[in-house]
Amino acid sequence: MTVLLKANDLTVRFTLGKKGLFGARQYLEAVRSVSFTLERGRALGIVGESGSGKTTTAMAAIRLTEAAGGQVLFEGEDLLTLSDEAMRQRRRDIQLIFQDPYSSLNPRARVADIVREPMDLMEIGTPAERDARVRELFKLVGLRPDQLNLFPHQFSGGQRQRISIARALSTNPKLLVCDEPVSALDVAIQAQILNLLARLKDELGLSYLFISHDLGVVRHVCDDVAVMYLGKIVEHGPVEALFEAPQHPYTRALLAAAPSLARRKSKGYVRPMKLSGDPPSPINPPKGCAFAERCPKAQNICRQSPPEAREAQGLHVACYFPG
Repeated sequence: MTVLLKANDLTVRFTLGKKGLFGARQYLEAVRSVSFTLERGRALGIVGESGSGKTTTAMAAIRLTEAAGGQVLFEGEDLLTLSDEAMRQRRRDIQLIFQDPYSSLNPRARVADIVREPMDLMEIGTPAERDARVRELFKLVGLRPDQLNLFPHQFSGGQRQRISIARALSTNPKLLVCDEPVSALDVAIQAQILNLLARLKDELGLSYLFISHDLGVVRHVCDDVAVMYLGKIVEHGPVEALFEAPQHPYTRALLAAAPSLARRKSKGYVRPMKLSGDPPSPINPPKGCAFAERCPKAQNICRQSPPEAREAQGLHVACYFPG
């Protein structure tokens, strides 16, 4: 396997106002020295609760959010150092599927024009070739040719997400960033879209960076998983190993809370785990493990210094007391 995308110590920091007239400027540490690797033809899921930094990590990796530091190598080329024009050319290789199919499509444009727009902007092919490509994509995602001239409001939520997928595929990308692509859909439709994404990945040799808060959803599409908490990856490894024996207490809590696992009591489901308290503030993160104050296994060392990631049961886990 060859590496398609590799992030090294990726950091995102948002500037806040000063604390008082003469106070120091404050910063919100959204992503804190995150590193991960995505191999070509594989799907990496980044999971965590709201505010964990998973979406910000993905957006920073493809330069839709400004990074404060680190390195993001795409096919060996650092995206963070590219000029605006060079990055624009790279956009055809990296496309995004948004969370909400209702707001991500232009309501005044016909869907054929929506799907063709990336090819028009990047001047890919002739006009006739673009029209043929739109028809081909409609068939690929399960839509009919007679729907080409309809408007987004004439489609259901699942169909709109299929249009979004077709638009993302129009430039023949190598990487798709999927930002919670099924969270706004009904449960019955979620499975259809996940099956479609899994099929497209195999047929087209795509790589996915898949953002979700639900580990049960990630299991259907992804090969590897990175679990984030307060801007850091606390556990990562192959899907099978993580569902077989999650090592970090926070991962176990996520598995217990995954609605798609709880409904079926399927593999990976664990008994509900009680967590007390709220996540610490990203403006002033703790010096030790960020999860320590909510963790039932925490001891003094957890609060003194952050644990380094180490291997346990085929996973890399940042925890002093894994398992």
